[in-house]
Amino acid sequence: MTGGSDVTVVLVVVAVVLLLAWLVWVRASRLDRLHRKVGASRAVVDAQLVRRASVAAELATSGLLDPASSLVIGEAAWGSLTDGGAGDVPPGLLPADLRDLLRGGAAATGAVDRAQVESDLTAALREVLDDADEVAALADDPEGGRLLEALAAAWYRVQLARRFHNEAVAQTQRVRRGALVRLLRLAGHAPEPRTLELDDAWPQGLPRPGEGPRTTRPGGAASGA
Repeated sequence: MTGGSDVTVVLVVVAVVLLLAWLVWVRASRLDRLHRKVGASRAVVDAQLVRRASVAAELATSGLLDPASSLVIGEAAWGSLTDGGAGDVPPGLLPADLRDLLRGGAAATGAVDRAQVESDLTAALREVLDDADEVAALADDPEGGRLLEALAAAWYRVQLARRFHNEAVAQTQRVRRGALVRLLRLAGHAPEPRTLELDDAWPQGLPRPGEGPRTTRPGGAASGA
């Protein structure tokens, strides 16, 4: 009887150890997938921010804006493309010569606050695009209409991509705070991800993708067509 009891105890211990090992493996694998998800989602956000800045730069140099607005938006777009690290974006988003120029500019300026330069671009664009009548005037020009549609599409994708990224970060942070993860240091040396907080609020006068142009009513409220 004693021998049988010993075997039972050994089997129970082995089963418990195997179960714990399986749980650790599952948690570590999930954490690794979440870190990969955060990295991929941040790359998507960066790519969409580059798209938005590129269209903003086109708008600034299109000749459709007044000189003051062109200067403000142009400087903010250039700051986003250079300080935001556009020299490292995937091929195809920007011409090769512009990528090389921006890479050199980013190396010269050094590290910056990405959220701040993107918020500055948002503020510069809102100075013009909060005015529904100004947006309607731009939309009347074929080139202006094309740029507004491209800007709205890029801006909308920025908002979606940043939302998904921040959700992935929040999920990863919750898992990293788990007792098992902290006890066994399953996160290793991977830095804790941080949400990307910036001003990407939509301009009041810019129609969202699929919406018609907006006009300003006599009372001052904007309405869709």
